[in-house]
Amino acid sequence: MLQILKNSSHLIIVIHEIYGINQHMEDFCKLLSTHDFDVICPNLLEREHPFTYSEEEIAYHHFMNNVGFSEAVKKIKNLLLDVKNDYEKVYLIGFSVGATAAWLCSEEDCLDGVVAYYGSRIRNYQQIVPQCPTVLFFPEEEQSFNVDQLISNLVQKNIEIHKFNGQHGFSDPHSAKFNEQSFQNAFNEVLKFLKKHH
Repeated sequence: MLQILKNSSHLIIVIHEIYGINQHMEDFCKLLSTHDFDVICPNLLEREHPFTYSEEEIAYHHFMNNVGFSEAVKKIKNLLLDVKNDYEKVYLIGFSVGATAAWLCSEEDCLDGVVAYYGSRIRNYQQIVPQCPTVLFFPEEEQSFNVDQLISNLVQKNIEIHKFNGQHGFSDPHSAKFNEQSFQNAFNEVLKFLKKHH
């Protein structure tokens, strides 16, 4: 588990992608902490080292076969129970499978906000109705589904949705899919969202 504690009354729990707590997650957690949040990133994989990007397929199968969404959600909910009385506000920010896990936790009443970066599997859980302010970030294009169709299905649920230039992974500076402008625009939206629900 990665923890950056600044004695803040506001906590952000970051939920990693299939790769685990890699450089991207470490950098993102540090970036959030510079805005005076306590930040925790639990290691859902329970592996000492993250997978590399070249191991994408192995990492995906490892997540699906050894962790899965129900186990990931259980771990996050247990963590929420542990920390909710220590903070005035608790937010979740997830990436990819972590974004879908965050979406699946959005019905918890102890949460103050959820941010989900390119949670492509949200399409399998469209029945969820978030009980806290929720913002979803999607890229223009996803290989496995129609982004605009999913957005139009989710719009009526009173959630904020943004679509950015680029592909799945646009906010990861260590990925070939990185789009600097979209990364910056999305992060500005994160800060705006956190300020609004502070």
